[in-house]
Amino acid sequence: MIEVILMQRVDKLGQMGERVRVRPGFARNYLLPQRKAIRASKDNLLRFDRERVQLEAQNIKRREEAERVAERVFGLTVTIIRAAGESGNLYGSVSSRDIADACKVNGLTVDRAQVLLEQPIKATGIIQVRVELHPEVVIPVGVNVARSQEEADKQARGEDLRAAEQSETESLEAELAAELADLGAAIDR
Repeated sequence: MIEVILMQRVDKLGQMGERVRVRPGFARNYLLPQRKAIRASKDNLLRFDRERVQLEAQNIKRREEAERVAERVFGLTVTIIRAAGESGNLYGSVSSRDIADACKVNGLTVDRAQVLLEQPIKATGIIQVRVELHPEVVIPVGVNVARSQEEADKQARGEDLRAAEQSETESLEAELAAELADLGAAIDR
């Protein structure tokens, strides 16, 4: 375990300025390269204490800016069209990069690293995804994954597509059964 000073809030780890102990790989591969933390040496402690006020002011400014953006785009839903099978399972998947690109088209510029996606989306439907505008500002974004724009519009209105497809299939089967019965009756004559 090594000790680092957090330069910004890190989820499940701590707030800016805290000294925390982390595994060397986590520090070396994530915290240090992304400048989310610095090693807790005497020189770095002194440097952080000198720059603390300035760093906190910058953090507050970025957070306020992120809060203004969050208010402006609250309730944003993006539509992503993908090929899918009859059961609604996608032939591929929707990744954080796809969601970030769709957000950019809708006026919210985010990086794929800001899209907090637990796992890739592999089925059609409307899924809520968290987007981190700032370590302290996270907004929900609706992702409407559909096979066509028409299907996406129906999903957005709240229609149950699977029930509609099932009733359509049942009505077609009933029509076919009736026609076969009529055909069978005509042959028996």
